[in-house]
Amino acid sequence: MPKTLRTPRQLRLIDLLVEQRKRAGLSQADLAKELGRYQSVISSMEGGGRRIDIVELLDVAQVIGLDVHKLIDELLAISNTAART
Repeated sequence: MPKTLRTPRQLRLIDLLVEQRKRAGLSQADLAKELGRYQSVISSMEGGGRRIDIVELLDVAQVIGLDVHKLIDELLAISNTAART
């Protein structure tokens, strides 16, 4: 199994999280505060330097109003070996 950083799925996950955070009107600092984390943790997640575990994903999704079921369906539809477009 290949590493998950910088794969098409991981990159799309980041894109979707950033898009939804912005749609929710939250800055990285706002999201970090809601999660009880440092802004640098959010920056690292969104920059692709840090993987997001499932529990963390659920917490982020709840704060930004993201439907994780739709998110997972979209990510499953992406081949993890395909080049990012």
